[in-house]
Amino acid sequence: MDLLRSLPLGLYLEQPVTWLHRLDPRIKLIWLMSFLAAPLLANSAWRFALVGLLIVITLTALIPLRVWRQQMGWLLTFSCLVMLLVAIAPDGMDTNYQPRLPSNEFAFAEQPVTLPPPPPQRRSWNPLEWGNADKSTEASAKAGTDPPPQPTPYRYVLFDWGPLTVTQRSLDLAIRVSTLLFTLIYSTTLYLLTTAPEEITAGIESLMRPLQRFNLPITEVALTLTLSLRFIPLVMEEVQNLVRSVRTRAINWQKLGLRRAAQVWLMVAERLLENLLLRAEQISSAMKVRGFTSPNQHRVQWHQLRLKWGDWLALLGLTLLWGARFIWGGES
Repeated sequence: MDLLRSLPLGLYLEQPVTWLHRLDPRIKLIWLMSFLAAPLLANSAWRFALVGLLIVITLTALIPLRVWRQQMGWLLTFSCLVMLLVAIAPDGMDTNYQPRLPSNEFAFAEQPVTLPPPPPQRRSWNPLEWGNADKSTEASAKAGTDPPPQPTPYRYVLFDWGPLTVTQRSLDLAIRVSTLLFTLIYSTTLYLLTTAPEEITAGIESLMRPLQRFNLPITEVALTLTLSLRFIPLVMEEVQNLVRSVRTRAINWQKLGLRRAAQVWLMVAERLLENLLLRAEQISSAMKVRGFTSPNQHRVQWHQLRLKWGDWLALLGLTLLWGARFIWGGES
């Protein structure tokens, strides 16, 4: 379980304080939503550009290498593996393609480029010489002498070797799935890594404040989100403790068999659920002891949300991002 300890999923990095930490949580939340929405109906180049932008933001933020090296490495490896598997998988179009050239290519190449002149057409009767009869006749004769359309270099099947086939559709689908997977997971992780849970809830509550006119429980939603985010490290800690307890018992899994091994892991999962419920009950008891009754009566302002010059620069960058998305990122 050292891998879970090395991957800071849902954990907040307190030190060092980078420029991402200093940004307003509302601005970072808007950027996160933009990263999740920008890949929709976008071309492949734009999706790769979003992946590159996330990597550039991580490098310029000067986040310690030990924090994101393994996480980004595993995520990039997993995304590339998904891209490879989807690319060689059937694309769902059961079509029998034919080559663009006939079997006898020499006969095709020896054909004349120009067609024989068309037979003379009979002039239409137009006693008053109205209309464009002569012009239409000349246009049709001229169109008849144009060269026939030549084959294009387009290929639907890009790679074909035995059972492995990569088509235009499967490659496009592989790029969509892999880049969306990386953008979705890494942008969310980077947001949680540089934003404290109290800042997240304060930003969400500030952005959802206009919905209070419709009598929506915004404060209760913010409190629930705060408790959920604080519960993530507890879940990871319980998983690590249970797996280590299983390792210390030196169980011989080969002699145990598949059925008994499944029973052991079922008992571990049951114990994990019991421990999590116990932790939740402890948090509830601690809140009751402190006299907590409702979020409206026990509101604590953790952060004063004010936009600074860095936040305005981030908004300007977000405007440029969406401008580039609508100009160059649309599907052709």
